[in-house]
Amino acid sequence: MRRRPGLLVLAALLLVAWTGGLTLAAQQPETQPPAGDGQQQPGAGAQVHTGTSSGLDFDARLQNLLADHQFIRLESELGQLSAEESQFYRGILANRNNDLKKSIELLEPLLDEVSANGNTAHEKELRKALAEDYLRQGDWAKAAKAYQALETRLQSKMSAEEQDEIEMPVKMLPLAKDNPPMTVDPCEPFVLQVEKDSLGLIDVPVFVDARPHSWMLDPTAPFNLIARSLAKEAGLKVSDDAVTIHTLTGRPIQVHTTVIPRFTVGGRLTLHDMTAFVFEDADYFFPLTHYQVEGVLGYAALSALGSVTITRDDTIQVRPAKQIAPAEKDEFLQDGARFFLDGDQVIVALGTTSAGAPSTEARSGEERMYAVDAGGQQTYLTSRYFDEHMGDFASQKMELFTLPGPLVTPPQPAYVAETVPLTVGTTTVHVHYLRVLTQPLGAAALDDVYGVLGVDALDQLGSYTFDYRTMRFSVKPE
Repeated sequence: MRRRPGLLVLAALLLVAWTGGLTLAAQQPETQPPAGDGQQQPGAGAQVHTGTSSGLDFDARLQNLLADHQFIRLESELGQLSAEESQFYRGILANRNNDLKKSIELLEPLLDEVSANGNTAHEKELRKALAEDYLRQGDWAKAAKAYQALETRLQSKMSAEEQDEIEMPVKMLPLAKDNPPMTVDPCEPFVLQVEKDSLGLIDVPVFVDARPHSWMLDPTAPFNLIARSLAKEAGLKVSDDAVTIHTLTGRPIQVHTTVIPRFTVGGRLTLHDMTAFVFEDADYFFPLTHYQVEGVLGYAALSALGSVTITRDDTIQVRPAKQIAPAEKDEFLQDGARFFLDGDQVIVALGTTSAGAPSTEARSGEERMYAVDAGGQQTYLTSRYFDEHMGDFASQKMELFTLPGPLVTPPQPAYVAETVPLTVGTTTVHVHYLRVLTQPLGAAALDDVYGVLGVDALDQLGSYTFDYRTMRFSVKPE
């Protein structure tokens, strides 16, 4: 899994609790962003847009588009290939579109061939995509085997950053490989009242075997998490085996696994045999605010919710993926912007509307890719955004800004954008007072998007919707 911004924020906060001091920084550079079209971007050093250089062969261009999250542009390029030649990329794109069945059908038959032909880049992408497919399906045994094979075959070909991305599933999934699959009861649409916790993140009312609790909602967390004290209170069987992981909080912690026989979201949507990983209470306790994280609702639970609309009045409107009566056609979100799942990042294709310009949905080749992180507190725009809007800051004074994160690095030069128009489908919204970095941070997970939209930006909207049934993201202005 990619070490995403939301985890970096939580890691920083946890390190504050652990050390008693302030530790705020960006992730230490491991690898450079993918090389691109050879056009030097002002103020960005070696950072370039990817995938349009006539000097690169076609497959290399497609690889660059994939690494740069340019999924819509990649789709438009595949018409130049035969169906057989494009099967690899169609399978990867199906993974990013969360079409798990199609991704597996396309990629599984290619596994032996790609593994034997010596193309390390293709094998790495294929094995990661298949492993993610099995994980999102909740097939614990297949996912554990796939991640183990990925590490065994390709660890020596991975950067330290890439190894960090897969640390959690490689170590944690063997604990759950014998767990039963989760099932979901049909449920009609409902509205849920939620609240903001002391970290500014959304807590959702849940029932763990009929006991009421509040769990943090994190759309990009790959796993459900539960505090040991809560697991004990609910009488859950916790595995004797444990593993030590580092990338969740930035320091070593031990996790076990458990299966929750009956888990209910808001007293309405019931999940059976839900796998959760057990952390020690002290590892998710924030002494400055006396806030104890009881649990985290990750992707598996969120996907069962189907379509989730989060409003400014602290309500969540849920249209479950599995309903008692067939869902009406107009219940499926068709407008808004497309979003994609890349590892544990949610990547949204936004338009490039300037202030005062009319709203038009991003066309292929014109979209700008942003990460939406509803589990992270901090919004920032990257040097890629700055390179395209440099003139907007000519009269402003530069400031130093330090990103939350587990490693200490120097503060980064940045400006404050008073108003930033963002086009989501055909709707333009204006968000205010966002930090704009002027230089790359040197880590792909932080540099390869135009910005990371956290809760401080999302809270400025009237509402926003993730529809996992149509893979569309929409917003309404304040």
